[in-house]
Amino acid sequence: MAKYRRGRINEEMQKELTVILRRVKDPRVCDAFISITAVDCTPDLKYAKVYYSAMGGDAKEIAKGLKTAAGFIRRELASSLNLRMTPELTFVADSSVAYGAHIASILNSLEISPLEDEEDTETDGETE
Repeated sequence: MAKYRRGRINEEMQKELTVILRRVKDPRVCDAFISITAVDCTPDLKYAKVYYSAMGGDAKEIAKGLKTAAGFIRRELASSLNLRMTPELTFVADSSVAYGAHIASILNSLEISPLEDEEDTETDGETE
């Protein structure tokens, strides 16, 4: 199977999973704000890792809720996507959003004094 087809399937699954998660009635899942950041299917489309980030709620409880609702989510995914085989879903917490926020806070906390800026512009002007 071509790599671009698998990429399209991953993107389509990500869109559909976002819609399906709104219909899950498990309080551990519906009370937390969960966003699907990526989906990675194996080349044979038997298994898929679903990367998610969650705001609010206990991370362990959210993981348990998603694991419990995996059958429902897979069935809904099978009905919405026209695939010969619906992959078995594995949910993986994605910490890249939190990591990015941490890096942004570090960059925002840096202070550059105006004196350093003036010296940089003076040295640049001499070389031109």
